[in-house]
Amino acid sequence: MSSTEPTPDTAETPWQGARLDLDAYLTRIGYDGPRTATRQTLFDVYRAHLTTIPFENFEIMLGRPVLLDLPALQDKLVRRRRGGYCYEHVLLLAAALEALGFSPRGLHARVSLGARRTLPATHALLAVPAAEVPGGPVRTWLCDVGFGSGPLTPPELVDGAEVSTGGWWFRLERTPDPCGTDLWTLYDGGEDGRRNEDGRLDRHRFTLAPHHAVDYEVGSHYVSTHPRSPFVTRPFAQKFTAEAAYRIDGTAWSVRRPDGSVVTTEVTSDDLPGILERLGIVLDPADVARLQDMVKPSAQGAEGTSVRAVGVPLSPEG
Repeated sequence: MSSTEPTPDTAETPWQGARLDLDAYLTRIGYDGPRTATRQTLFDVYRAHLTTIPFENFEIMLGRPVLLDLPALQDKLVRRRRGGYCYEHVLLLAAALEALGFSPRGLHARVSLGARRTLPATHALLAVPAAEVPGGPVRTWLCDVGFGSGPLTPPELVDGAEVSTGGWWFRLERTPDPCGTDLWTLYDGGEDGRRNEDGRLDRHRFTLAPHHAVDYEVGSHYVSTHPRSPFVTRPFAQKFTAEAAYRIDGTAWSVRRPDGSVVTTEVTSDDLPGILERLGIVLDPADVARLQDMVKPSAQGAEGTSVRAVGVPLSPEG
């Protein structure tokens, strides 16, 4: 048998967890705790991943395909200390959780951000059953690690569940769908000028229909290539911590606090290396130089690309 062929111990599973270099992944996110499939392990691994591996679309801007196979994800997000967008984050986390003994279910959400029209399903997330102790009663938790801005703690997948960690507030609500299924909406506290009338922002909506890695391949192709996708128009990256959400969006650098306030400044190409360091993104010098060419002053007063969005990420129909 070839060394590249699956053995009984590495037979295909939904997320290929047996193929993951779990030690390297856990070192990457700075987790050295228990490896038992309990709720606390789930919460700690989730938070470590969320606050360590940033969100970024730079492969798209550099004209390279976004690869979702596990070896490519390990190479990029783990070995080369890069970031990625939701499909990359979710597939890597799902493999890690599977390797730890969890059984994550893939979900697919429609990003809304206050939009009233129906938008395509372009956001990946996970539902993960976990018990307090092995063999104990199981509850299911929503792991939204790939949005780039929390929550820091997974909310339980029940109607009305709320989490508020470090002042970052989120709520899950379940409503009937016209097709007869349950529709789930994740709300967050929004930010100044972007909240709904009730003082919150609907982030995305989803059902509990299971989705698989192949479904994410289709969604990723749309997000990374379609001309109406916001991620093909300008460099975008963000990192989320308990203290602040940091983001570069075109030429706008913003820092959002848990109270919803945002301070935004315009940056130049000279600022980019320092911003990448602050976000924890490691790039080859040639790639940094190419991205610097894309970070130009706004159209108001100078040549170059204008700032398309200052605030939360645009929806895929943005």
